[in-house]
Amino acid sequence: MNWRMPAEGDRHERTWLAWPTGGYTLGNTPAAAEEARTTWAAVANAIVDFEPVCVVVDPRDAELAPRYLSGEIDVRIAPLNDAWMRDIGPSFVVADTRMPDGRTQRRLGAVNWKFNGWGAQDWAHWDKDALVGATVATWAEAEIIDSTLVNEGGGIQVDGAGTVLATKTVQLDPGRNPGRDRSAVESELARTLGTTKTVWLPRGLTRDSERFGTRGHVDIVAAFARPGVVLVHDQRDRSHPDFAVSRDIMTTLSRERDAAGNAFEVIPVPAPATLRDGDGWVDYSYINHVLVNGGVIACSFDDRNDDEAARILGEAYPGRRVVLVDARPLFARGGGIHCITQQQPESATTGTANQ
Repeated sequence: MNWRMPAEGDRHERTWLAWPTGGYTLGNTPAAAEEARTTWAAVANAIVDFEPVCVVVDPRDAELAPRYLSGEIDVRIAPLNDAWMRDIGPSFVVADTRMPDGRTQRRLGAVNWKFNGWGAQDWAHWDKDALVGATVATWAEAEIIDSTLVNEGGGIQVDGAGTVLATKTVQLDPGRNPGRDRSAVESELARTLGTTKTVWLPRGLTRDSERFGTRGHVDIVAAFARPGVVLVHDQRDRSHPDFAVSRDIMTTLSRERDAAGNAFEVIPVPAPATLRDGDGWVDYSYINHVLVNGGVIACSFDDRNDDEAARILGEAYPGRRVVLVDARPLFARGGGIHCITQQQPESATTGTANQ
């Protein structure tokens, strides 16, 4: 079967999220728990204005979660450790076959990566989360494509036309895939995602590379607007260590080509002007947005650069409405809007078209 991961901007059947249920994500106080629940719900409720949404909820929160969520949202019950659906859920793929009548028959698949707590980090727990990918795939009625690669959805970005962005510090992390080299990783990405070109970015943002980070997820530094066009996190303040990271990534992309052999057009997206919080350098990023049918759900930070970033995103995705959600509570817990969502592509027999 020739599987292919569609571009995120292709039509969706629905978007999946997971509900914050415990640990650091929920927090240690009633106020922290309320903040987590209202923020996750704000993202889900924003998306459901554009397309169907399913939220996976731990049994202990089966009665609580619907109080925060729109009545249009489908709640599914399964055990959870954490709430980062992009990483614990499957990466959906499709296989298209042309029928005699000219229509396209589409099969839905779901890559079930190995998940081990972002490289077996000592603060992470994943006995329940490691099972979520297969559970969501079954609910979606997708064919499960098991992979031996330890990987997360936040660690890859595809253009839907054969190119995938990865980060040397994630897929080649000895805590994830000891003994696997670039060639082995690229072969597995090709088998599961249908990619023919892997572009290796050197690293991720500084805070995301510290103890409580993912060790460098790509979805906070770069995103495809369309094939050949990449949005890149642009930290413009020289005092922030991510100034050098941004330049490294843009330099790497300027020297690379996509699967079609074309040079990349790089669109810098400014980092928020906020540089620090109580824990050090922030990794606030507008790159960590999610595309939905007819819209862009984007991070805001009550920052003077919010409006500029929203304008750039609107221009990069013409015809889509940009909706901002305050993402500071998400980033305080280690991620953003893209990190808590996972799109399921449309799988109608007639095929799909970009919107």
